[in-house]
Amino acid sequence: MSRVVRSGDAEAREPLLTGDRLQPSDFDTDDGDIIFDRSTANIPHDADKSAQRRLTYEEAVEEAGFGLFHAFLLVVCGWANASDAVEILCVSFLLPTARCDLQLSSSDMGLLTASIFLGMMVGGYLWGYLADQRGRHRVLVMSLTVNGLFGALASLAPWFWLFLLLRFISGVGVGGSIPVIFSYFSEFLPRLRRGAMISALATFWMAGNILAAGLAWLVIPSSWAHISLGGHEFKSWRVFVVLCSAPGLTSAVLFRLFMPESPKFLMEAGQEKQALRVFRLMFEVNQWGKDTSFPIFGLHTNSMQGRVSGENRGRGSNGERLASLLKMGLVPIRQLFHGPLRSRSIALLVIFYCISFGYYGLWMWLPELFEKAEVEGSPCASAPLPSPLHNKTCSPVTTAVYKEGFLTAVSNLPGNIFTILMMDHSGGKALLSCSMLVSSISVFLIYVVQTKGQSLILSCVFSAVSVISWNALDVMGTELYPTHLRSSALGFFTGIGRVAAIMGNVVFGKLVDTNCAVPVLLVSTLLLTGGLAALLLPQTKQTELT
Repeated sequence: MSRVVRSGDAEAREPLLTGDRLQPSDFDTDDGDIIFDRSTANIPHDADKSAQRRLTYEEAVEEAGFGLFHAFLLVVCGWANASDAVEILCVSFLLPTARCDLQLSSSDMGLLTASIFLGMMVGGYLWGYLADQRGRHRVLVMSLTVNGLFGALASLAPWFWLFLLLRFISGVGVGGSIPVIFSYFSEFLPRLRRGAMISALATFWMAGNILAAGLAWLVIPSSWAHISLGGHEFKSWRVFVVLCSAPGLTSAVLFRLFMPESPKFLMEAGQEKQALRVFRLMFEVNQWGKDTSFPIFGLHTNSMQGRVSGENRGRGSNGERLASLLKMGLVPIRQLFHGPLRSRSIALLVIFYCISFGYYGLWMWLPELFEKAEVEGSPCASAPLPSPLHNKTCSPVTTAVYKEGFLTAVSNLPGNIFTILMMDHSGGKALLSCSMLVSSISVFLIYVVQTKGQSLILSCVFSAVSVISWNALDVMGTELYPTHLRSSALGFFTGIGRVAAIMGNVVFGKLVDTNCAVPVLLVSTLLLTGGLAALLLPQTKQTELT
């Protein structure tokens, strides 16, 4: 008996937008067996022949068109991406003042900057695995909520250890949204538009960077941001932390209210009816104001995946279920390093480690290096800065430090524009390798220069070029793996990146006051290694998602 879904049937024409809007709860089902049977749909065998047309995912995306829906999708996903950038980078801007309020040594500051990356390491693979098993949409809502909520609570922490814990939990949320947002976004895009659109999504990281730097410049040095609450002084850096949590919370609300589940995930889960409803929503929004009808077609789906997961769920004792869950959780990692995926996975592991150690290790400490240059002329001058514990107040940090951080953030713009224009033309592999090599050279020159102005210029060059590496990696990461491994793979490799980021921040924290040449030169070497490893990756330009 053949089974067909007709998008023109009454069942398939359920409300989609407000009054006719698709609700996220429509997708909160684990049922993988929701395909119409011809006998129950009362469709005669000789009915409209076009009803029997069954499309692949790529063909269905093309039928849905490209337009207003994708613009709205870009804004919502982009704001979520920006919220992750704000939450990660805000610590680097509050360090020069919060270090005095919380009585932090340089080693403590290294632990603080590492805490969010430790949380991201834990959350990255966990959320990525859940996204591949249970859906992208619900994972994004939950992880963004955790990100924003615990980021805001951190502003109230009176002690360093509590602030550290809350930043860690916030990092768990950030670790989920970063890899999943790119999987989710890519699964709505036609093949020929994917490279440029994912590059455009990646540019919102720059927007978050600029937002964090701009807020720091506006809020932290200002006297108006000091608030007294019940005899306790709520200092400006705490106000800054609260403001930085707002993008994550608003992103969670936007996803919960307006965004559907990924149609690619629904097809892989065998949920043909829901996938068709998403394609219909995409079509109707893209054709807004036009007198066109949604074409009638069915979908090629993997109808077994949903059944198998449902059958296995709930069997055995609690211990057996936990052991089974842990075992299942490790399956994607074994698949990443088996067969034809092995070589690309090893190369990506090296690249993620090198770029994360280099970028986050250096970037999170740029405000400290700028303050060092403000005092001594060079960020790696031989004379160490006085210990922050001996400073009598947090106020002497100059506005220039935040201004320079803002300028460095804005310098991302040329790299982002370049990536959008060149990604579909040259492909991610060439951009990734070349940009990491140039980043390596710029970091080496930061060590060589002798003046504050030169170090600022080279920091801007590093910012502009390194963002090309990240954008190219975001595009290639979504195209190198099939749907059932995509979020797990990105979660695993970003987890490896978090380990590297933690190590980078600890190394800078230990050595920035005594011998900053060591971490700076180490960053340069690792970026060079990552650029060479990128040459081992396959070319994925305009490839179809599997």
